[in-house]
Amino acid sequence: MTAAAHTSAFRRPIIAANWKMHKTAQEAVSYGQKLLAGISGVTGVEVVVCPPFTALAALGPVLSGSDVALGAQNVHWEAAGAYTGEISAAMLVDAGCRYVIIGHSERRAMGETDEQVACKVKAAAAAGLTPIVCVGERIEDRRAGRTEELVTAQVRAALAGVAPEIAAKIVVAYEPVWAIGTGEHASPAEAGRVIGLIRSAVEATCGTHAASCVRIQYGGSVNAENIGGFLAEPEIDGALVGSASLDAGSFARIVRRAQEVKGS
Repeated sequence: MTAAAHTSAFRRPIIAANWKMHKTAQEAVSYGQKLLAGISGVTGVEVVVCPPFTALAALGPVLSGSDVALGAQNVHWEAAGAYTGEISAAMLVDAGCRYVIIGHSERRAMGETDEQVACKVKAAAAAGLTPIVCVGERIEDRRAGRTEELVTAQVRAALAGVAPEIAAKIVVAYEPVWAIGTGEHASPAEAGRVIGLIRSAVEATCGTHAASCVRIQYGGSVNAENIGGFLAEPEIDGALVGSASLDAGSFARIVRRAQEVKGS
């Protein structure tokens, strides 16, 4: 256990839903209403929902005034310009977003680089958004014993040049690529070990305070049945949930389980 793990009681657990390319605006509204009813009374857990861009404007008013934050799945690093199909950080803020996922493995698989991830992190933070920065290794990297090398490099690249006080507010999501949408997942102990390495990489890049404050999620086939095991690990501060977040009732159960394990 790292020294930073001893301060885990001060890191509010965060559970985020990544819908990926699912749900229309109307479906998002219905989901939001069901989710708010399903987690009524939950305290001590921060909840974020990240729908597609097309559903942001519809879901935002449903979540407004609640304890559930609106997030986006991607952002461009430029403030404006000839970038067809892209969305700026200011646009996301205008839509009511408070969070944005950056560097998801599915984006990286389409060519997103560490340098682009770093630019997006800076742009999002400058606009007042909280980045959820995704890192993780492929199965061939794990088999080759390169997990630590790869994940550490991704963290350092994403946070290079980020001020410690900004880094302290960022969320990092460890998502082993081989566990995303496959039904496979790292054991809680192994996820906790790698997340400990991530926290050490944050410390080496941005200092002890940032490492103690940054919240690190696990993602990869997370559901209501296994979330408790992950959150029992002191280094793990939450989860980035994919397929299990698409049903409002399922996601609500994950949030409630998180409250039982980590919340107040």
